[in-house]
Amino acid sequence: MKKTIILISCALAAVPAGAQLKLSKDNIDEVLKAMTLEEKAELCIGSGWGSMTAGSMTAADATLVPGAAGTTKAIDRLGIPQTVVSDGPAGLRIDPKRKGTDRTFYCTGFPVGTVLACTWDVDLVETLLADMGNEVLEYGADVLLAPGMNIHRNPLCGRNFEYFSEDPVLSGKIAAAYVRGIQSQGVGVSLKHFMGNNQEINRMENEARIGTRALRELYLKNFEIAVKESDPWTIMSSYNKVNGVYTQQNPELLQTILRDEWGFKGIVMTDWGSKEGTAAAVHAGNDLMEPGMPFETQRIIEAVKNGTLSEADLDRNVKRILEYIVKTPRFNGYRYSNAPDLKAHAEAVRKAAAEGMVLLKNDSMLPFSGGRVALFGMNAYKTIAGGTGSGNVNKAYVRNIDEGLSAAGYQLDEKIASLYRTYRTYINAEDANAKIIPEQALGGGLSLGEGVIPELSVRKEVIANSVERNDAAVVVIGRNAGEGDDRGLEGDFDLNDDERALITEVCNLYHQAGKKVVVVLNVGGVVETASWKSLPDAILLAWTPGQEAGNSVADILSGKVNPSGKLSMTFPVNYLDIPSSVNFPYYKPKAAAENSFSAFFGKKSEKKPVKDYDYTDYAEGLNVGYRYFTTAGKEVSYPFGYGLSYTSFEYGKPAVKVSKDGGVTVSVSVKNTGKVSGKEAVQLYIAAPAGGLEKPAYELKAFAKTSELAPGASETLTMTVDAYGLASFNDAASQWETAAGTYKVLVGASASDIRSTATFKQSKAQIWKVNTVMLPQE
Repeated sequence: MKKTIILISCALAAVPAGAQLKLSKDNIDEVLKAMTLEEKAELCIGSGWGSMTAGSMTAADATLVPGAAGTTKAIDRLGIPQTVVSDGPAGLRIDPKRKGTDRTFYCTGFPVGTVLACTWDVDLVETLLADMGNEVLEYGADVLLAPGMNIHRNPLCGRNFEYFSEDPVLSGKIAAAYVRGIQSQGVGVSLKHFMGNNQEINRMENEARIGTRALRELYLKNFEIAVKESDPWTIMSSYNKVNGVYTQQNPELLQTILRDEWGFKGIVMTDWGSKEGTAAAVHAGNDLMEPGMPFETQRIIEAVKNGTLSEADLDRNVKRILEYIVKTPRFNGYRYSNAPDLKAHAEAVRKAAAEGMVLLKNDSMLPFSGGRVALFGMNAYKTIAGGTGSGNVNKAYVRNIDEGLSAAGYQLDEKIASLYRTYRTYINAEDANAKIIPEQALGGGLSLGEGVIPELSVRKEVIANSVERNDAAVVVIGRNAGEGDDRGLEGDFDLNDDERALITEVCNLYHQAGKKVVVVLNVGGVVETASWKSLPDAILLAWTPGQEAGNSVADILSGKVNPSGKLSMTFPVNYLDIPSSVNFPYYKPKAAAENSFSAFFGKKSEKKPVKDYDYTDYAEGLNVGYRYFTTAGKEVSYPFGYGLSYTSFEYGKPAVKVSKDGGVTVSVSVKNTGKVSGKEAVQLYIAAPAGGLEKPAYELKAFAKTSELAPGASETLTMTVDAYGLASFNDAASQWETAAGTYKVLVGASASDIRSTATFKQSKAQIWKVNTVMLPQE
């Protein structure tokens, strides 16, 4: 009998520990102890490329989401489910159609990140993004891989449309509002791309060489603000290196700065790839490798077994992943409907997009309602809603500008419209920018979405014959960009010959008849305007504003909506005026002809490093955007923060209060002195005392936007900056510091239009010591 008992005991001991244990919010440590090494390694690796395509899904995956970017892995014996992560910044990106059903699963195409930032309205962004978060929830995803929030270091970055601004305060505050909106729905986000991913060319291997001060004040500051003000569930590490080390393998970035200094509590996942050094990424605090490859699991297991990776590091990461999983709708059994209210969301997009459009010029033309209009430009009839790549959204429709104007009561010239519609029929946009171009994408990876149809060359006599038939003309110029490559100069930043001729001829011929012309820029990023902006009577920067683009444009042109958007970046006179232009691959270096898609799989070249391709020197330091132009006194075409309205606003004298801890609160009255209702985005810049650290002339420290003010109405806006927010980074001492002395408050309608000023004094200097990390390599 004793022998039998012993055998039974041995048999019980052979049952894996924790066989009956199921994950809950209260037993994470217990579950972690019950996991085998192999299970721990598995949990840190995603389910692999193509794991969420409809053709690859099994019956066990029936509750997952076709077209989502990836998943975490399930461990059934411990009750750990898969969770679903999906692109992207301008709306959920999933497959719109599925086998076995006629039902569709389209998502709303929201305004791109730049449009959101140009609203300068954190409340609007938070409210709008709650709608996007609702679609994430109701279509069964757990995390939206967004927002993208890298700094607009250079206007030719191919993904600037996804990102918010050249300024870290505006970027950080809008990102925080974005996160709060999404996460209010019980789903998570992934702030990206952390960090220094400011170009797409060779993004997989490029080394960003950034001085410590610029690193802290510009390229980390926006992420710091978003982390502290919105508590994101996840952060996505970028592909590139910063100062010699891949971001996803850098413990100084992922542990020391992100977690120790900023207090981040969530998980870090890689961008989609599979670099060598998986064990180094685990050690650095990169918790989840996406999309996940089997050999990455083996790397972790082998590293723990041979002692090159501490199992304590692995346990730390696994615990964080479990803490993430128990927050997800999928773990908590949410029964998603696959039926979000797309109609209501489209209406919200229409309104929000109009608030992010920027009126650049208006010589007594706008608003104009109704009337006969000659509508020129291919993108008037095939309007760009958003960029390409992971930021593209599978939406049910895009409301083109011609459709929006027609619906608003404008009578479009049918001869002109027929010309463009016929041309559109015979041109396949996908030929201009194929949906998948891993070989040609200079940064490697996917380029999803439609390309821009080349502009039609319109004969002068066609334009001339249209003048008598119409009351005014609208010319639409289009641009698009996206993941995997950067923009160029000729025909992209600059107008091409056909576009320049079209604007010139239309303006000349219509002006000769006493009729006016508005140019609408349906673009994802900055374009050159200085050489031609004198020609039209009005210029509306519509951006790529989401699926309701045409209706939003019509709302602005007709006066249904008074424009209140302001630029979140600077429009230079000339590209080469930008300090970073000498260290950016706008000329497409020869090395870029190589197929960098192989970098997804960790293949490295032994060639000599190529400037602006293998490495990029951020030699301009803090001289990014308005920080440079205002300090250098250099002319720009349109300054940071600029935007016109159909009404006018008067700013009062700012009232300034300094708190005991050195923070400052500025209140200013804003009055609508015009004849129509409108909103005004007010910007608070602060100039530090002379002496000590060399600083820009002044820097944005806060902003606020009025409600809709009726003519004659006033509103007092209050903006607060804490003492730490006033500080600059002393890289020699590795500390943030504010100087004692007199500070100047500048309240402006833009960086170049300061409406009122005041001063305040700081009686003593303050410092905030940080770790000496991420130093540039010699």
